[in-house]
Amino acid sequence: MSATETELRELSYLGAVNEALHQIMAEDPDVFCAGEDVGASGGVFGSFGGLQKKYGEMRAVDTPISEQAIVGLGIGAAVAGLRPVVDLMFMDFIMVAMDQIANQAAKLKYMFGGKTSLPLTITTNAGAGLSAAAQHSQSLESMLAHVPGLKVVMPSNPYDAKGLLVASIRDDNPVIYAKTKTLFGTKGPCPEDLFEVPLGVANITRPGTDATIVTYGRMVGESLKAASILSSEGVDVEVIDLRTLQPMDSETIIASVKRTNRCVVVHEAVRFAGMGAEIAAQIQEEAFDYLDAPIGRVAAPFSPVPFSPVLEGAYVPDAKRIAEGVRAAVQRG
Repeated sequence: MSATETELRELSYLGAVNEALHQIMAEDPDVFCAGEDVGASGGVFGSFGGLQKKYGEMRAVDTPISEQAIVGLGIGAAVAGLRPVVDLMFMDFIMVAMDQIANQAAKLKYMFGGKTSLPLTITTNAGAGLSAAAQHSQSLESMLAHVPGLKVVMPSNPYDAKGLLVASIRDDNPVIYAKTKTLFGTKGPCPEDLFEVPLGVANITRPGTDATIVTYGRMVGESLKAASILSSEGVDVEVIDLRTLQPMDSETIIASVKRTNRCVVVHEAVRFAGMGAEIAAQIQEEAFDYLDAPIGRVAAPFSPVPFSPVLEGAYVPDAKRIAEGVRAAVQRG
């Protein structure tokens, strides 16, 4: 049964992730979870709550504190025919396991001439907003999207959090599934039944005619707030939620920019060499003649994430900054 055929009810972002894991583990005995504290404690933020009690220690596995070993376990299990979901507590910790991720998980299918699949899902928690300081608050998705062989997913709401996780686990390629920590308590409509949101398909969350905002993750909500502010000023903004960064739905972006003739790319990650640079490059290659103004970017400054709540608040883009970026594009046009 598809998501459109089932009754929607309010569910939290974190609850949607947990429900997806429970349901897909019930459906497929080859799915198991592993990581630091995912078993008895249910994970650092509770994403894996109740799985060990329901499915046992062999399917909700507590591991040592070793990100290389956790990802290595997942790679081996995936090659052997299972569908592991391995968890790295914070996106920052992905750097410890990059050899396994970039040189093993992302390359094995290519190295074996496509004769093997690697259905590995790596879940992690991204972004600032909790005063967790520089080593527990980074957004490193652009690094991961740069690695051929990886898929990168960043849901912005409970519906997509559930549907994208199911699609990631069912995919036969390694997927980085990055949750946004500040969204965990947010609620939204979500079907109770198991369903997929296809990877590589963006969502136009708000149609508009005067400018396009391309964004993902936490910044979707901020961009929608900015669009509401600008609407009161007579500026009609279209907001695109990428949902999947790799593969990226370039067709939806280009089609939107051809309609609105202006674009601002928004992300929480550092501006320099972020996803915004790639998106802007693709737009100028495919839709340059349609642009009435330079492509804008609203993102974090080139600095580690501050520990101070006041400084952290100034560091992360918000609706006000996004609205200013769109105004600049409209005025230039």
